[in-house]
Amino acid sequence: KDLHLPVAVPEVPSSPRREFPADWSIKTRLLFMSSQPFTWAEHLKAQEEAQGFAQHCRATETNLPQSIQEPKLSTELRCAFQQNLVYWLHPSLPWLQLFPRIGADRKIAGKACPWSQDEALQQVLMSDWSVSFTSLYNLLKAKLCPYFYVCTYQFTVLFRAAGLAGSDVITAVISPTTRGLREAMRNEGIEFSLPLVEESRTRKQKNSEVNLEIEGANSLQVGNSMEDGEEPAPSDDDDDESFSWLEEMGVQDKVKKPDAISIKLRKEKHEVQMDHKPESLALVKGTNTFTLLNFLINCKSLVAVAGPQAGLPPTLLSPVAFRGGTMQTLKARSINAKARVHLAYEDIFSLEIVGPVMPHSLHSLTTLLKSAQRGAFSAVLYTHEPTAVFNTNLDNASPALNKETVCKDLPTCGLHPKTLDQLSQSPALGKSSIRFLEMKDYAYTWKS
Repeated sequence: KDLHLPVAVPEVPSSPRREFPADWSIKTRLLFMSSQPFTWAEHLKAQEEAQGFAQHCRATETNLPQSIQEPKLSTELRCAFQQNLVYWLHPSLPWLQLFPRIGADRKIAGKACPWSQDEALQQVLMSDWSVSFTSLYNLLKAKLCPYFYVCTYQFTVLFRAAGLAGSDVITAVISPTTRGLREAMRNEGIEFSLPLVEESRTRKQKNSEVNLEIEGANSLQVGNSMEDGEEPAPSDDDDDESFSWLEEMGVQDKVKKPDAISIKLRKEKHEVQMDHKPESLALVKGTNTFTLLNFLINCKSLVAVAGPQAGLPPTLLSPVAFRGGTMQTLKARSINAKARVHLAYEDIFSLEIVGPVMPHSLHSLTTLLKSAQRGAFSAVLYTHEPTAVFNTNLDNASPALNKETVCKDLPTCGLHPKTLDQLSQSPALGKSSIRFLEMKDYAYTWKS
């Protein structure tokens, strides 16, 4: 057993692969561990830092050798490391932590928020935010930006370019959603689906059919085959019939019959039950994503009206530059420690990365470590939980998807070809995300 691995090693990891599946969740922290030191990641020279920023802005493709003998002396490695730590953010308010936004009230409370009581200032911030959001969407449509996140205080939206995640059109996934948000989207004419609800419904239907085949098709058994005590959706006819006996008794005027709203609420009981849960994930495709853009820009509930986040526009996170975006870097530090193994102490080397780690960063950093750590390291990944559901397979790619045609312009989106190839695959992790990643002899195993 490798001594440098963390204690909580999964018992049933995946089989070793040359590549791990794309993870569309945002990570808040990565902790890499290795038997080889991470001194190459420390104290970058000013020239190396500048070169790293330039390489990022010019989308320079860096291809490192399989193994670097002296990582600390490799300028190419150190510049590439700086290049891979860059991300773009809007708005930029250095005294506030702008990610994560869900559940961030406690961290923002007590900080200076001059816009919270100033409506004119709020309008300026939102106007600026709308310009940045539109800029990102236009870049995405032109395949010059692969994907980006919109992080509000209640939900997160992931926009992906056509050709990514196995889809031949632009997609946007929203989670978690509420009945109110979904109703507002419908009213704006936005067509969307609820993939996890539909998947669950199909699964239950298949189970019912299997039960029917086994038990025979009579009404009693059909009733028993419903899972989780699920009730059939009530209809208006049922409600009318259930009150007909009151008319026969002549007391219908004395008993208050449920109004249309009550009946509608009863019908939507199951839909309301999934509010704020991962199952409420909504998928918007194609031209509907443009309608969604306009809907979000004008959506009043996008910004909190009270509390610490009042008046603060949502956070935009992107792998590439956009209008109004600010260049930021993930925070990195190496830690050397000794751990007691049997009767002796052994060195454990670790590298901690903190910040909003997006899918491309996770892939490019692990590719970098593969060369620097000679194909042997492990990593514990800390996921921003509300985004784990973005790994759901949308199952929306056309069977006749011509990958070459769809992905033709994607190489100009600013990502390394190998990273782009990983993110083009259909999501394979379901509602979960990678929690633990290990590389041995240049092959990955992972646990979600």
